[in-house]
Amino acid sequence: MRLFEILLLFLNICLLSSLFVTNPRLRKLALLLTSGISFILVIIHLLLEGYRIQLLFLYGLTILMLIRSVIDARRTPKATPYTSKTGKVLGRLVSMIGLIATACLLYIFPVFDLPAPTGSLPVSTTTFHFTNDQQQDIFGTSSKGNRELMVQVWYPSEANTDKYVPFIPDASILPYMAKNYSLPEFTFQHLQYVSSHSYSEGALSSTQTSYPLIIANPGNASSRFLHTSQAENLASHGYIVAVIDHTYNTFATKFPDERITTSTTDHLFSPDHDYPTEKANRDKLGKVLTDDVTFVLDQFQLLQSGSIPSLFKGKLDLAHIGVFGHSIGGATAYDASYDPRITAGIDLDGGLYRLQHRVALRKPFLFINSQSNFEQFKMVIDHHIYTDEEIQRTGNSKEWVMQERKNKKLERQRIHETMAFGGQVLYIQNTEHLNFTDVQFISPLFQMIGITGKIAPERASSIIDAYMLDFFDMHLKNKGGTLIKGSDHTFPEVKFVTSLF
Repeated sequence: MRLFEILLLFLNICLLSSLFVTNPRLRKLALLLTSGISFILVIIHLLLEGYRIQLLFLYGLTILMLIRSVIDARRTPKATPYTSKTGKVLGRLVSMIGLIATACLLYIFPVFDLPAPTGSLPVSTTTFHFTNDQQQDIFGTSSKGNRELMVQVWYPSEANTDKYVPFIPDASILPYMAKNYSLPEFTFQHLQYVSSHSYSEGALSSTQTSYPLIIANPGNASSRFLHTSQAENLASHGYIVAVIDHTYNTFATKFPDERITTSTTDHLFSPDHDYPTEKANRDKLGKVLTDDVTFVLDQFQLLQSGSIPSLFKGKLDLAHIGVFGHSIGGATAYDASYDPRITAGIDLDGGLYRLQHRVALRKPFLFINSQSNFEQFKMVIDHHIYTDEEIQRTGNSKEWVMQERKNKKLERQRIHETMAFGGQVLYIQNTEHLNFTDVQFISPLFQMIGITGKIAPERASSIIDAYMLDFFDMHLKNKGGTLIKGSDHTFPEVKFVTSLF
């Protein structure tokens, strides 16, 4: 919670407590003084921190108590009370419940701090709007529209005295994010007050003559914003990191002309499909996502040459390009790595696609899995025979489970093939799928319902950042590589399982 939120909650607790003072004169004085200070704090909070719907009860209680205190101060001692004893008891009970509920809302939906980058370089960010005139968008509402992408870039910059840009630069996408989690539209309104650690379009740092490029891909119905902390950390260590909003596969993408597109690909993944249909749909979407990476790489070559004006002209080290992604974005990172321009890649907990169309990937690739994803692989490795009860728990047919298992075996084979070229596989204990994004910081509710793991979000983030940086340093900068060599006592949660693949 922010400072004035804490003070406001505390003063409202004091307001409620003042109603229990038995001495009438002291009660009036305490109520008037506390409600007055609380009202002033509301004004300061609104001006400095901004309105939050989670604090609506505190705003209302403060105003009502101020009005009551003024009326009480003007009343004569012999005046008839304007509320009955029952009304007073109910009012205090409602106030108490409201304060408890508000405290819970502030805990569940905090204005949190993103992890600070660990590198020495300040970070700035800028955004590009690219249109692929050679590709028709098959997921768009217009059958004749060309594929458009928003790409946000984080990069090392010179020192800056400006304020950091917000974590979510445009609050208009927040209702779509809430809808994605089946929550009321106002749920994530407070995220507009979360700050990043990046400046807006600062000058590119002159520390290096050029910087390796890393392309990143969010997961299905995710967003580029949900990889802010990872991008900032890499940029602070001397990388230019471009995160693609894969249009129609994000919960919302806003374009410069104010258009907002939302996900139109969810229908591709339906429990009504049989496994071959589901697999074919994933491959269909995957090809579009991989083509996006290829196209964005083409655009960065134009940025490097100056054909597209930008501050990156001549500053990109395109001989050393990395790629990473989460979930289906991790599969995109793997599939895109067949592009000869890409040097190395990382898959964050993503199952692979288009496996039958590929031969061995002959370049370094790191697979970082959640514990639950690794346990699924382990069942395949151990040739586990599913019982009817286990199959029933999956919610799928026996045929589906068997075909999925067959695909997992092929995925394991593809992973195995990278081992000879610097490939590694590890998992992080007590992590779940969304621990690999900034979703894990948004609410402890996600941990309670199990979509993030038992590990503390800050700890999960620090581990993932450390291993990503070490891997890219090793293969894009020819340094580091200490963590990637094997187990490290600093990170006992990390388990290397390369030998099992």
